[in-house]
Amino acid sequence: MTRKLVPGILAMAIIVVASNILVQHRFGPWLTWGAFTYPFAFLVTDLTNRFYGAPAARRVVWAGFATGVVCSLIGTQITGDFGPLVTLRVALASGTAFLAAQMLDVAVFDRMRTGAWWKPPLVSTLLGSSLDTALFFGIAFSARLSVIEPGNDVSWAGQVLPLLGFGPAAPLWVSLATADWLVKLALALVALVPFRMILARRNAKVA
Repeated sequence: MTRKLVPGILAMAIIVVASNILVQHRFGPWLTWGAFTYPFAFLVTDLTNRFYGAPAARRVVWAGFATGVVCSLIGTQITGDFGPLVTLRVALASGTAFLAAQMLDVAVFDRMRTGAWWKPPLVSTLLGSSLDTALFFGIAFSARLSVIEPGNDVSWAGQVLPLLGFGPAAPLWVSLATADWLVKLALALVALVPFRMILARRNAKVA
């Protein structure tokens, strides 16, 4: 079983590392390039779950979590224009969001696995992505959780601006979270294409 999981573990590790690098580069006013790579972690988890079951999918998730921890540790040692690239709050937010969201994805997919082929990956990814966004941005930037790292000034994220530049007034981090969430929703639909193609190819080999 472990050998069969190697492709999934490697794919998850690549996505996590790439996302940690690309999150340092902005894409427009509300996003980073990492927003376009990280959601595919759910695709890796869902494919593993479909082929090998929930326990195997959790092993891949833990491998991704371990990779993220290593990335965070490295990031704390690299100084950017405003201090370490990864602060305690960001590291805690990233790890908590990843683990909680991916484990929710595994549980929901497993519960729905007997339904139509598209329902388990779509519903589990939508729910997992929503939890991921809420946890990450809330822990990393909400003023209410400043007690986590009092010395880390994230007041910039609390600036009150129109949501996404045109909506009701909200803290900047809410706009960042909303944009990130919308990308995740869009990519959850896009990911159905490779999911179906890989599933069909595997079924053809089995037949």
